[in-house]
Amino acid sequence: MTEPRVRPMLDVHRIYAEPAALELPRGAEVVARWPDAEVVPVESHWNIPEVHGDERNVSRWVRIKTEALVLGVKKSLVTRPNGRSADFIAPSTANGCAMACAYCYVPRRKGYSNPVTVFANIEQITKHIARNVQKRGQKTEPNQCDPDAWVYDIGENSDCSVDAMISDNVRDLCDLFRMTPTAKASFATKYVNRDLLDWDPMGRTRIRFSLMPHETAKVTDIRTSPIAERIAAVNDFVDAGYEVHLNFSPVILTPTWESDWAELLRQVDDVLSPRAKAQLASEVIFLTHNEPLHQVNLGWHPKAEDLLWRPDLQEQKVSQNGAVNVRYRSGMKGQLVERFRELVAEHLPSCRIRYAF
Repeated sequence: MTEPRVRPMLDVHRIYAEPAALELPRGAEVVARWPDAEVVPVESHWNIPEVHGDERNVSRWVRIKTEALVLGVKKSLVTRPNGRSADFIAPSTANGCAMACAYCYVPRRKGYSNPVTVFANIEQITKHIARNVQKRGQKTEPNQCDPDAWVYDIGENSDCSVDAMISDNVRDLCDLFRMTPTAKASFATKYVNRDLLDWDPMGRTRIRFSLMPHETAKVTDIRTSPIAERIAAVNDFVDAGYEVHLNFSPVILTPTWESDWAELLRQVDDVLSPRAKAQLASEVIFLTHNEPLHQVNLGWHPKAEDLLWRPDLQEQKVSQNGAVNVRYRSGMKGQLVERFRELVAEHLPSCRIRYAF
């Protein structure tokens, strides 16, 4: 019996590149990783008609993510306050993702396809972050982000574990924080990249493995590492010097959501080592969806929308960034959050919940 063909995460055929990015060492390094790829000059990494904004691309969603890569220069370097997962959001060193989670919010901005854009001006970005950290000084009051260190999210618009397969940007950032006693880097991931185990982060990088019940993930987490593989990786990353937290995210209401999550939490409890449990914490984030993304998904993965688009349970809400999204109804949402806290307390009592919403 012939085994099904598995599409590689990255098989880059075309690199759309801003000329300024090609002139930088990091840009040249990225191009050298795929010497057979066609390099297509573009004026702006935000405006590539054959990649962004063309609804005909919805049928080629995964192919574009696999075969296309964009090289750009990050123009605006701003560190933003956060206060939930991290104290601050650092300037992105990449945007987009080779994975294709059906609920991902990033395609809402770029349209019908969202391959990885790598920013080549990494030296500017690291210098900006270093200055910001120095300006903060020592953290004097504990908060939900961390009791001692300022936490900088370095992967708001991408998955750093996959980004590390494309360039050394993520390693450069982790090396920066490795030598920074007052701050630490943080990023969420759905991909197990074991090359990161050799980086020796000395506790200054927090990896947040995103988890959800296996059967739900099979429908919504496209091209990601299997849930069991993510769970199994936690002990290894802790032993390698990372702080490892969990993202229970997104929590999607299915007819069996409570029993599914209970089973998952028990599995985590069974697998994690005492050392991993001693440093464990988590975030809980219930699903936020968006009607334009719903329409996009209907064009390439309608099965996921059976789980994600539930007008009978959802209501519109304006997010902090001004976007109009749909979330589970407010009256019900508080009860759901409280029930989830109870499940964690019962089945994974070692796990502290840093925040839940």
